[in-house]
Formats: sequence, C-alpha cells, structure tokens
Amino acid sequence: MRRIAIQGEIGCYHDVATHHYFEGEDIELICCKTFEDVFSEMKKDSGVVGIIAIENTIAGSLLHNYELLRESGMQIVGEHKLRISHSIMCLPGQDWDDIKEVNSHPVALMQCRDFLNRHPEMKIVETDDTAGSAKAISEKQLQGHAAICSKFAAPLYGMKILEEGIETNKHNFTRFLILADPWQADTLCNPRQSNKASIVFTLEDNEGSLSQVLSIFSFYHINLTKIQSLPIIGREWEYMFYVDVSYDDYTRYRQSIDATRPLTKQLKILGEYKEGKSTI
Repeated sequence: MRRIAIQGEIGCYHDVATHHYFEGEDIELICCKTFEDVFSEMKKDSGVVGIIAIENTIAGSLLHNYELLRESGMQIVGEHKLRISHSIMCLPGQDWDDIKEVNSHPVALMQCRDFLNRHPEMKIVETDDTAGSAKAISEKQLQGHAAICSKFAAPLYGMKILEEGIETNKHNFTRFLILADPWQADTLCNPRQSNKASIVFTLEDNEGSLSQVLSIFSFYHINLTKIQSLPIIGREWEYMFYVDVSYDDYTRYRQSIDATRPLTKQLKILGEYKEGKSTI
C-alpha cells in the first residue's frame, strides 16, 4: 500500500488529486494540518510520497511551498491538474433558510465571492481546510453552519449538498506536485521518459543575465512554461528564479542545463517528470 502525505482532511482537494493521480492503487492517506507537516512526514519515512498544491489559475502561486520544496531536498516526480469546483453543504436536516454562517479555507471563500455576495445573510468564517470545515460541522452537529468544499466530502461526513458549482470562475484549476525522497524517486518516474522539468537558480547582478539564460533555452528549443521569482531573505534585491520547462528531447534538455550552469549560481534541478493530465 502506498502511503501519501497531504495537507487537509479526507475529502479535500489534495485527497481528490491523489486518487486521480494514483488511480487504481491502494492508498493510505496521512492527513496533515500544514504543508510543513507534509514534508516532516516524508523526512520521517523515506517511503512516504507527498502531494502539495503549487499554483492555482485564479489565486496564483503558493510561494511558500516553493521554498519548502527547495529546502526539503525532496524531488518532483509528477504533477496533476485538478479542476476545482466548490459546493456548499450543511447538516441533513437543514436548508437554505437555516444557514447563518459559512465556513471554509480563505482561498475557497475568495473563489466563491460572487456567490457569497448574493447571500449577505451568511457570516463568512475562515478555517484551515475545506473538507475540515465539513468534518467539524458534522462532528459537532453545528446547526446553522454550512461548509464550502468538494462535493466528494458530503458522503464522507454525512452532509447535504445545497448547491454545486458555486465558484465564480469555472476555469479554476490547481496544479499539484507529487514529491518523493530522491532515493525513491526512480521508482515513481524515469527521468529519461520525462518531458518537463522544474529548476531553481540565482543570478549574478549583471545586466542581461536573465535574458542570457532564457536565450540558451530558446537555442536548444526548450519551452519555458513558467518563471517565478522570489526574493532571497536578507539579501536586498536578489532573487531565486523557479523555472518550469518542457521538452521533447531529453538529451537536448540536459545540454541546455549544462550550457546554463556557468551563467547561474546554485542551480538545482527540483525534478524531471511527465507533464500532468488535467481532471475536469
């Protein structure tokens, strides 16, 4: 059985993404309160796989997770893109007229802003987790409370769905990274069969240094799919650059990395993996 650490309770979007990515496999979930806890579980047991959200098409990148990934030494072995569709649910004996308070993670609440604006009678309360909100309402039998989360949480916690698809933007996807201890990574992904990579590096403070790096990728026909800069704490105006690239020739990609190294500092390959599928 594969043991997988996720942030959130059973029925959360990390749970849904995990079951899509490892479809057909026996899975034991390790539910963690924070992303830091996910990495702690992986460090305690090298056989534990981790899954973390890294970016959302509406809310943007989870910047802190980039730093946690780089500092952890864990390796990206895959990715999955999940369509996020929010539902509002309550206790079985309740209905719209009973709901006075709605609970969910702040990102989920933000993504349902138009819906919530149409229901000013509901007090909005932020919580740590989407599915965790449904779990708390169910376990404590909180009358007058509703949770915003995945519809898959409803049967798990005996909740009643009032409405599905309440998110403002229907083109709402989250990209999740599948992580493993470097010693276990080859059992999950063969780099030579990869077509995507994530790297991180810093640059000398010289004119045109970033454009030179990007020119090398262009020369080797490597497609730059994402670039994210994060400031280096304690070093004014210096940045870490997190870059995702895709390619159809692994050898050519590795040649581009070799050509890039002399122009960068602290270049690290975070993972080489297959581009993820999207689940609608």
